[in-house]
Amino acid sequence: MSEPVSKCLLISDFNVSTLAGILLNDGEAPAIETIVAPFGQVIPTLMQKDRECWQRQPDFAVAWTRPESVIESFNLALNYENVSPADILLEVDHYSSLLLNLRERVRFSLVPTWVLPSYHRGFGLLDMKPDIGIANTLMRMNLRLAENLAGSGAYVLDAQKWLGTAGKYACNPKLWYAAKAAFGHDVFVEAAKDIKSALSGINGNAKKLIVLDLDDTLWGGTVGEVGWENLNLGGHNANGEAYVDFQRALKSLTHRGVLLAIVSKNNPNTACEAIKKHPEMALRLDDFAGWKINWNDKAQNIFELATELNIGLQSVVFIDDHPVERARVKEALPEVFVPDWPEDPLLYRSALCRLRCFDAPSLSAEDRERTKMYVTERYREELKARLSSLEDWLKSLQIKVQVEELNQANLQRAVQLFNKTNQLNLTTRRMTVQELEEWATEQNHRLWTFTVSDKFGGSGLTGIVSLEVEDGVGRIADFLLSCRVMGRKVEEAMVYIAIKHAKEAGVDRVYAQYIPTSKNAPCLDFWERSQLTQEREHCFVWQIRDSYPRPEAIQIEQTFP
Repeated sequence: MSEPVSKCLLISDFNVSTLAGILLNDGEAPAIETIVAPFGQVIPTLMQKDRECWQRQPDFAVAWTRPESVIESFNLALNYENVSPADILLEVDHYSSLLLNLRERVRFSLVPTWVLPSYHRGFGLLDMKPDIGIANTLMRMNLRLAENLAGSGAYVLDAQKWLGTAGKYACNPKLWYAAKAAFGHDVFVEAAKDIKSALSGINGNAKKLIVLDLDDTLWGGTVGEVGWENLNLGGHNANGEAYVDFQRALKSLTHRGVLLAIVSKNNPNTACEAIKKHPEMALRLDDFAGWKINWNDKAQNIFELATELNIGLQSVVFIDDHPVERARVKEALPEVFVPDWPEDPLLYRSALCRLRCFDAPSLSAEDRERTKMYVTERYREELKARLSSLEDWLKSLQIKVQVEELNQANLQRAVQLFNKTNQLNLTTRRMTVQELEEWATEQNHRLWTFTVSDKFGGSGLTGIVSLEVEDGVGRIADFLLSCRVMGRKVEEAMVYIAIKHAKEAGVDRVYAQYIPTSKNAPCLDFWERSQLTQEREHCFVWQIRDSYPRPEAIQIEQTFP
């Protein structure tokens, strides 16, 4: 099932037809249909809701302007007139307020930073001086813009990187005079990549797992042949230093919530010994969520590893120095992202840093602890293997579920869960902060968050269920749970809470309507065994006269009446 096409409204004071064409025709996912607002009509478009471009109901907007066009006092500063920086920032505040109006019309908006062409030298030697320099002032303007838009559903994109990548072709005065194009083609190519990356991340499609080879990928040499003592890793050697820096860059991604794993054709004892003992290893076994070190087909190993970690293949990135192995995985597992990889290890770190597939709209405490959570999951599975039954295992885990209503403390994480959860998700609707707040505060709407922990540690806020009551019937509007706590009766605890409060609201019955996607089949599996009656296809019903069984192995704590 293909992802739906998103409609993007481009608002600009220069000709963005090139950008519109790239977004529409580049063939890269996600698919975007472009709507171009009238040329140069930035302020009227932001202020007037009845303009034709808004009638086409765009999903998101890109507002890309030149600073001298929308901030008049900065235009004066460009002419070297004496302008107060405070006056310029006041205009930035006013323009920001217009951008904030977009949240009433689109799911989110993207705002590229203001830039100047490299040939504009400002005050030269004095250009970074406070209160005088053009470059100094522009930096302050961009920072103020970012501060004003923070948490609003508007995301500021760094356009200076696009100009840096395009180099001398970034800005050509001839293009401006001939076509009112502020930038060259290469800038628009880079912009389109970041726009699509942002859309993918906001839609919950950021990559979550990097699967890595070992020999000549994490270190130089074949460990089974040379031994861990003779690997090219660290030391006074360019390649050895580059491998260590690559490992450090990988480890830094774990602080963004990205998981690491190993798939390598090797003797497992030999490979693990190298990871444990080599003094220059920046990555250790506890930095990896899992591994498959054997002589089996790597595509099969990746499939099995992703299954064990409850991560969809569409969320996996595979990095291997060997082109044959990359080609095999591309062919066998087309959902897995396999980036082209440089032959030279000196370029590994920069190649990793260039990847846009990890972009996400938020970063939570749970993200930063994700690797640790998966490591403790291994301990849980080891315990499960030693116990005779599922119920014994669940009881031994001492699972606690803390139930809270939506509040300012859990709002950001709840929104993140809405936009990232794919597998155990009843409807996979995506919500902005404003949309979720508005929905949850409507009459007859209730929403609860579920924070899960056990004797091995906390899994964080991993579940959400919401209830809508109308005409004596309760509808479970949202039901979503992180894959890392699936199958531990947390799902049943969530249904128990929803039905319990539906009964208190006086309804006769509760139903859940499953909406299928290409990724949420595990959710259907749960509802089919949930003890609710399937009255029609994908519609599951519980009569309130019957009490839904409370899971015995789960300790449920509510922080509200």
